[in-house]
Parts: sequence; structure tokens; C-alpha cells
Amino acid sequence: MNDVQHPDHYTWKGVECKTVIETMTNGLDGQEAYYVGNVVKYLYRYPKKGTALKDLMKARQYLDFLITNQEVRESASTSRIGKDKD
Repeated sequence: MNDVQHPDHYTWKGVECKTVIETMTNGLDGQEAYYVGNVVKYLYRYPKKGTALKDLMKARQYLDFLITNQEVRESASTSRIGKDKD
């Protein structure tokens, strides 16, 4: 495969990482899509690139960002609901 356009560490069982990211982030907002895309990217490549632990830690970091983002959204949503009841 072409190392620039189709690197082996971004292909798994014949499916390119970018295809999975495009599918998973379709309809998400920019920040959420960015976090999800990075989680997928690092999980996709971790067994192949030779930096497994580092890639898993990066995936976890972006997953933590995604969780924090979701907590903020849910907190804001709950706050609005509470204000609507007054």
C-alpha cells in the first residue's frame, strides 16, 4: 500500500480508519467529532505502529475529553430544564 495515502497501520481487516471515522462522526458537532475521530484513530493504529502503549494512552486521553464534553452538555441541559420549571 501507499505509505502516504493508505498506511498499513491505518487499515484493519481491509477497512481504512478514515472510513470508520467518517461513519462514526457523521452528524456530530466539530469538537465531539474531533474527539471521537482521535479515539478511533489511536485504537486503530495501536497494534501496528510500534507505539502501542503511547497510542492507547492517547486514545484514553481523547476518550476522557469526550466524556468531559458530554458531562458539560448534560449538565447544561439539566440546568436549562430546571430553569424552565420555574
